Formats: sequence, structure tokens, C-alpha cells
Amino acid sequence: MTADPVIGTLARTAADAAPDIAPESRARLLEGTHHDPHALLGCHPDPAGTVLRCLRPGAVAVAALTDGAVWELPHTGDGLFAGRIPGSSVPSYRLRVTYPETIVEQEDPYRFLPTLGELDLHLIQEGRHEELWTALGARIMEHQGVSGTRFTVWAPRARGVRLVGDFGHWDGTATPMRSLGHSGVWELFVPGIGEGELYKFEIMGPDGSRRQHADPMARRTEKPPATASVVDASHYAWRDEEWLARRTERPAHEAPFSVYEIHLPSWRPGLTYRQLAEQLPAYVGDLGFTHVELLPVAEHPFGGSWGYQVTGFYAPTARLGTPDDFKYLIDTLHRAGIGVLMDWVPAHFPRDDWALAEFDGRPLYEHEDPLRAAHPDWGTLEFDYGRKEVRNFLVANALYWCEEFHIDGLRVDAVASMLYLDYSREEGQWTPNEFGGRENLDAVAFLQEMNATLYRRVPGVVTIAEESTAWDGVTRATHDIGPGGHGGLGFGLKWNMGWMHDSLEYVSHEPVHRKYHHNDMTFSMVYAYSENYVLPISHDEVVHGKRSLVSKMPGDWWQQRANHRAYLGFMWAHPGKQLLFMGQEFAQGAEWSEAHGPDWWLLASDWPAHEDHRGIQRLIGDLNRRYAAHPALWEQDSDPAGFTWTVADDADSNVLAFLRHAADGTPLLAVFNFAPVVRDDVRLGVPATPQGSWTEILNTDALTYGGSGVAGAGPLPEEAHPWHGLAASITVSLPPLAAVWLAPGPVSRGETGAGAAELA
Repeated sequence: MTADPVIGTLARTAADAAPDIAPESRARLLEGTHHDPHALLGCHPDPAGTVLRCLRPGAVAVAALTDGAVWELPHTGDGLFAGRIPGSSVPSYRLRVTYPETIVEQEDPYRFLPTLGELDLHLIQEGRHEELWTALGARIMEHQGVSGTRFTVWAPRARGVRLVGDFGHWDGTATPMRSLGHSGVWELFVPGIGEGELYKFEIMGPDGSRRQHADPMARRTEKPPATASVVDASHYAWRDEEWLARRTERPAHEAPFSVYEIHLPSWRPGLTYRQLAEQLPAYVGDLGFTHVELLPVAEHPFGGSWGYQVTGFYAPTARLGTPDDFKYLIDTLHRAGIGVLMDWVPAHFPRDDWALAEFDGRPLYEHEDPLRAAHPDWGTLEFDYGRKEVRNFLVANALYWCEEFHIDGLRVDAVASMLYLDYSREEGQWTPNEFGGRENLDAVAFLQEMNATLYRRVPGVVTIAEESTAWDGVTRATHDIGPGGHGGLGFGLKWNMGWMHDSLEYVSHEPVHRKYHHNDMTFSMVYAYSENYVLPISHDEVVHGKRSLVSKMPGDWWQQRANHRAYLGFMWAHPGKQLLFMGQEFAQGAEWSEAHGPDWWLLASDWPAHEDHRGIQRLIGDLNRRYAAHPALWEQDSDPAGFTWTVADDADSNVLAFLRHAADGTPLLAVFNFAPVVRDDVRLGVPATPQGSWTEILNTDALTYGGSGVAGAGPLPEEAHPWHGLAASITVSLPPLAAVWLAPGPVSRGETGAGAAELA
């Protein structure tokens, strides 16, 4: 018996020499290309006892600690230590490793059975593992009675995979992973590793290349520009049960749905997720928006991409905090009654060699064909939607954000670039599909699978397509066969890019010229019911020289603001849901910059023109509140019964008017004067109502919004004078460059745009 400074008083015994490993296996183990290091390392019975072998480069000595004994393992060269101990059964043991400057006692990763079961591996191989994040990546767990972290990664063509990290000084020699058969998954359970550990996978490609890659399934990352993955476990306790139950009451296309689009890092630069939770819900709630939409929050290396070049598809950006911090922000918004949408980017990924590009030494997530893989517009790589494991990666990712982070909906970026094989490609740069067409059938199948799976598993969720072409059936159900003989893509909503382009074209012209562009304001109703639409004034429209929304408007500063207000009134009344990017709610004149965000100083009381901007801000709040209070404006957005033109052809006067109808028939009249003059005694047809009169509920020319204060004088009586094909009519005065909404009967002061007294 001898005293040991680490283990106390135990028997110390030299293990017998162990049979050497075959030279070829030894070489493969040391160079990291052995498919099954567990067959060589760890404890294995043999005819003369039990062989125990470990790989500890740089160690001076290694001993195995069993019950009551210390077995010194001879060094067999190259950092391999091995010996034979008595007994045919595999003992429970730990390793004591002596380095020149320290001694550590640790569990041996190579004494553990695989942590993934046959069902997980089968589902991964079939591309049907809907909870892929529970099987791949880094997962803290207890395995065979020991706490540690399981690391798993899909790299089917790798010659070998090693785990590297802070725990091994970024040398993976001692931590090779094992291949789990035909699944393409490599696995290693490492005892003692927990939250906060940094890691990557060192992958030996079939061509002999060796690269360290971040974990594609990492749920947390280092803060950029650092690129390591971080072991993480969630401890967040959600408190949004009431919100989740309520969001299932109505489908999005039949509900009030107005969206404030935000780039989180620049909304209030410098704020963390938790600090944003202290400010954002109150601000959005005061403005009356039903939802926020976040530009992509998944991890990305270059902030100037605004999140649209993703490297960490399963990790919220570490720039603003931890994943649990992000959950806190979402939870806080939900408890304030605000839904959370997130931009999701399954169309492409960047070429950074530490991320997804040529992940196992060959194209894996991207298409094998370089022409199919290269995205022509952004210098990125397109996903191979025909590979079932890649589809699984993306479908599970959509589920992950909605199930783990309670995201209420995904706005899917760049859908058009996914759908067409010839997108931004010249002749000779693309190959037709099997039927000779230009459609990317693999991408179609992926989008259908993603939507069908998400709607099946997540009650109340909505998916939104940014799709700029006339593809048939974007918001048709996947099982609903359309005129082309195929099912829809299955989205809940689609951005109406045509409405956006046309309407902005109209209002950018001087009023005197608008009569020549009148069709730009009416054409959207030709196709308004072909899909379930969102009307987007997004970040894309207020950057790169396109000018902010108010700066697109003609005229002097007063006219610009008046046009801005009238346009917003038109947008909120038009069939479809609304989306407005941050900064446009208070008419900032400058384009958005991700470097400094909105120009909040314009609202400061010491800024001489602050009331000009606060007026627009007040209008947004009233638009949202009037909108939510009147089902006519949202209940039948996708039904032709919800809309009637009253004035569609008065191009010379720059006047438009239409009725919106709730499901019970209750009407709302919206009138627009896009000329800079007052138009008195304008007769407008209306349906005969029991109330017998109509009252302004919103007027964008109100003084409180910065307007001139021209308004109707109290309730306007219906006259039994048929007009515009309707049974009755009213006579109104239309303010200059303004939108006016009217509802039947007298309404409460709270329902008026700014209070009847002020309007008068």
C-alpha cells in the first residue's frame, strides 16, 4: 500500500503488457480516420483478462482506477497507454492522467455505449426526424450513471471526425468520434463536459483535407467574429400559456394582423435581448401592432448581412445574449399580447469554410452540381433540397424555432430564388427538370413538407412567403390540387410585392401627374384574392438608395408628410395585412442604417420639428386601433365579398373610394384624395344602413397628426339618392392629400381619428 496525493491510499499495480494494435489501425487512430475508435480504446475482454487502452498525447503516465486498485498502464508510444488487468468482466474505472504540470482524474469516454438509439438513427437516415435537434449536436445528459455531453454530427463521407474544444486545447487527437453505421452520424459521449464549453468538429474529408467546422446543430455560439459552438442547456420557464391558447382562435388571414418589422441589433443599438424586453413590448403595444417581425436572428458572421447569411441555423445570435435571454424577450412580448414572427432563410448559406460549406470534405448541404450550388446574386450556396437529410435539417429547423422558442410564424426569405432553376441565371447556366421545365421540383417538395409539418405540429402558427412571381398556389393548401394539377405550397400568407411596387410608384409622382398612373392604385384588386396577402413596406424598400418612405413622397416637407399619412391610410384600409419597417412609423427622412438604427432623436422634445414626427407616430397608433376595432378591415381580407369599389375611375381628381365589409355585412367606407386641394361636396355611394348616417373614424389630415384639420361636420346623413350602384349616398368634403375612414352611425369619441372637437 502506498500513499497517492490524488487518490489516497490504494493498491498500486503495474498492468501487464497488452497486445499492440495492428499497425494500420494504429495509424488510422492517430491520424483521426478510424471509423470506430471505441473498438480500440476503452476496456475490452480478451482470453487472458481485460485490455484497457487510452490515447492521451502529452501525458507522462496514465493509470486506471478500479475498486481498491490503481493499475499503471504502460506507454506504448504516440500517446497510447495500454495494459491488461485480471478478470474477464469489464470493470468500472476512471483514469488518472499525469501531465508534466498537473494530474487529472477523469472518466474515459471510450467506456460508454452509443447514446443514440436505433429509432433516432433510422429517422435520421430516412430524413424524417422531426425533432432532429434532440438527436444531433451537443446535448447535456446523464449516460450510464455519469453526467456529460453527447456530441453527434452528420458527416456521411468523412474519413474520420474528431471533437475539438477548450477541454482538449483544440487538439482532437484524444477525442476521435465513432461512426454509427450507414446513418452517416458520428458520436462521442464525453463525461464531465457541461454548459459553456466551446467546441467544433474536426472533419477529415475523403480527399485527405482536414478542417474544423462549427456544429450545424449548435444551439448556442460564440459571439462573432469568434466561430466556435457552445454547449448549452435551457433553463427557461415559459409563462405565455394564455397567449399560445389564444393564437389558435382565428387563422391569420381572418384576423387583425399588422406587423412592425425590426432589426433587433439596431432597433436600440447596444441593447441585449433582456434589455429589449424592457422597452420593445411597451413601444409596440403603444403603437397597436399585433405582431413584430424580426429580421433573421439565427447566428451569422457578418452583421452587414442583417442576418440573411446564416451559419448557425439553430442558434440565436450571441451578439444580444443567450438562447434563454432570447426566450425571455419572446415571452415578454407574448405576455404583452404581441405575436413574434421571424425571418427564416432556407434559400442559401455562406461559403465560410468553418460552417456548412463542403461540410464533410465534399458538397453536402449544397448541391453536387456547382451550377446548382452557387447562388448567382449573393455569392452564397444553395441547399440541395433533393437530399432527404438536408430537407430534414431545414424542416426540423422550422419546427425548432416554433416549438422551442414559441415563435408564432416564419417569414420565409427569397422563396422565388428557390422555386426556379433559372433564377438569375442565363441560358446554359441551368438544367431543366425531369419534365423539361424551369421549376425546382425538389424545392417545391421541401416547401410543401415544411409547411404541412409545421401546421400539423404547431397550433396557431403562420408561415409567410416572400415570393415575387406569379407562382400558382403559394397560399393554397398542399393537398388542394390547383389548375396546374399540383398542390399548393401551403403557406398561410404571401407578401404582395406587386401592390408595393405599384402603389409606391403612384405616390412618388407629383399629384399633377398621378392621373396618368391611376391604374397603379387599382390594379392590385384584379388579383387581390389569388392569394392571402401581406402588404409590405419592408427594410428592402428603405435602403440602398431607395430612400425612406416619407422621402419617396413629392413636394415640400408638409406635402411629403401628408402624402405619407394618406398612403398609410390607404395601406391599412386595402385588403391584406400590413407590415411596416421600423423608423417609418415616425417618418424619418434618412434611409435605415444597421450601424445606428432609427433616428430616434427626431422625436426628442428639443428637436424643433419633433411634433412633425410624433404626429405620424400618433397616426400609426390610431390606424392600428381603428383597424383592430373594425372587422370589416380584416375579417374578409381573402374573400371578394369583403370589398366593393365605389370610386375606382376618377383619375383626374386623384380620388379613390371603396367599401370594406365584415363577415356580418357591417361596412366601412375608405376615401382617399391624393391631390393637394380640398374637394368639397363629393357624393359617395353607400349601402343603406339601420343607423342612417356615417361618421369619420379616422382622418389623416387631423391636426394631431400634423395635418390642416379639414374634416366632416359631425355625422353625415344618408340620402335616399342612389349613387355608384348603391342604394344611398352621402356628401363629404375631402381634405388635401388625405385618407378618411367612415363607419355607419354615431360612434364614440374613442372611435374617432383624433376627437370630433379637434377635427372640427
